[in-house]
Amino acid sequence: MYQLNEFTSRTELDEQLASHIGSILSNAVEANGRASIAVSGGSTPKGLFEKLANMDLAWDKITVTLADERWVTFESSDSNTRLVHENLLQANAKAATFFHIKQGEELTADVLASLNVQARAQVLPFDVLILGMGEDGHTASLFPCSDEIKQGFAADAEPLLSVQPTTAPHQRISFSFAHLATAKNTILHICGESKKAVLDKALASEDHFEMPIRAFLNGEATNTDIFWAE
Repeated sequence: MYQLNEFTSRTELDEQLASHIGSILSNAVEANGRASIAVSGGSTPKGLFEKLANMDLAWDKITVTLADERWVTFESSDSNTRLVHENLLQANAKAATFFHIKQGEELTADVLASLNVQARAQVLPFDVLILGMGEDGHTASLFPCSDEIKQGFAADAEPLLSVQPTTAPHQRISFSFAHLATAKNTILHICGESKKAVLDKALASEDHFEMPIRAFLNGEATNTDIFWAE
């Protein structure tokens, strides 16, 4: 299930979405004493991150993590961890806790097992999940081209899995669909006419192995708010 929210400018979208997310996080902290939010990388959320960073929230009670990450160093321009630190964990949001899903030099079975224990204890289920979407319909690092795509959608999947896409660089670590789908509030944040065309294609069919974002749009167990601007 989904709800489409359209905006004429990215600035207006960022303002409305930041306000929406801020309210959810505040309510979660008030109800549970803490909150968690998983974000995605890329250039699209930078404006949103800036607005969130300056919001007066109880950031010391909020844990931020990523829906997926490339297994690269923090110094790499491809690091989503670096993107979040430079754009979101600033100003007021410096007080937030960041849960690193990229830990160490190599993504071994032992590292993955440790991360899964930590993820269950520290961030799951997410109060807010912000997804992006690739031109091929992938979301997080659930790539239709990868050998791990069936594992990523398995009902009994661990929270995190290693992914090696064939159409994009770098080994990845990603939350699985089973655990992304437990988020209390799921948001798909996209901009531009090309992404709208991808969205329209995704909505026209139901095969989530062909376009993984479909699992968040067509599933009866998921409710996704789409925020799109030209």
